[in-house]
Amino acid sequence: MLSAYKHRQPPFIQMIPLLLWILISSLHQHESVAESSLVSKIHHASTKQQNGVHESQHEKVVSVTGDGIIQSPDFPNTYPRNTVIVWRLVAVTESSRIQLTFDPRFGLEDAENSICKYDYVEVEEPVGGIVLGRWCGSEMVPGPQVSKGNQILIRFVSDEYFPSDPGFCIHYSLLQQRQSEPEAPAVMPAWMQGVDALSEAVAGFSTMEEVMKYLEPDRWQVDMEDLYKPTWQVVGKSFFHQKKSRGVVDLNLLREEVRLYSCTPRNFSVSLREELKRTDAIFWPSCLLVKRCGGNCACCSHNCYDCQCSPTKVAKKYHEVLMLKHRAGGRGLQKTLTDVPLEHHEECSCVCKNDSD
Repeated sequence: MLSAYKHRQPPFIQMIPLLLWILISSLHQHESVAESSLVSKIHHASTKQQNGVHESQHEKVVSVTGDGIIQSPDFPNTYPRNTVIVWRLVAVTESSRIQLTFDPRFGLEDAENSICKYDYVEVEEPVGGIVLGRWCGSEMVPGPQVSKGNQILIRFVSDEYFPSDPGFCIHYSLLQQRQSEPEAPAVMPAWMQGVDALSEAVAGFSTMEEVMKYLEPDRWQVDMEDLYKPTWQVVGKSFFHQKKSRGVVDLNLLREEVRLYSCTPRNFSVSLREELKRTDAIFWPSCLLVKRCGGNCACCSHNCYDCQCSPTKVAKKYHEVLMLKHRAGGRGLQKTLTDVPLEHHEECSCVCKNDSD
């Protein structure tokens, strides 16, 4: 009877098992394809993240036998994103020096807080890794650079945002040194020296008159008069830290002296180029005194194992200095008296590190 009943079933009822099998197979196949696609996307993303800008990073060695150019990709049009290129310029002889001159057409992504963080070109001395300068933006064309040895590095970096135009173009040439005159670089005009070399030379003078004579031997007195002519620039300020006077010594005073002088604002000398993060300028004096917290905190607290002398009141103060910069796209140095802001610690206190955490 059962066999007969099965034979009497309608055709679509008999096909139900077959349809179910096809549907289940299709679902499994769709899940497999989706999973494969997801894995493929994840693998692609991780590869891109792993490589990043390093995908296009490479170094090009350029043998310098005469004049030539180094330029950003697609110059004078917009350069590509996510790019790191290093050119190593090598002169043919050990006694040769390489001079770099920037084309007046210069434009990269702007700096942030006067610091070139994103897109920039920098020049570096291979020996010691000294960065002669890092530049970005379009307001100022970098001045000429001269290598200390027979090699020099040019590094171009761009991130994934805001590429600019025209980029940069650097003309390089050879400066031959005479073997009998090893001190020839010292005779080089001041404006032709790199920022680091000029900063080192200027730092060795004791008076502004000596600085101006070194920069312009023939007209230094005229430059001195020009510096002090009334201009629109704000007049500089001087700041002093006044210590309070104390009365007759007693036990309370002894305890107070420990608090006051164990952790106090003290004179620290700071390099202006490092403090201001200005690799494009030279300052004289090159260092200034600022008040920064210093001392020890031995009597901070018996429950604290790491007590630090930290500022509790900070002020920004301005100091007038002489600033030197290479003129954009031309010869000579721009000399101005300018005010530079420096951070001063006015009050200090011993703070337990655990409390600050």
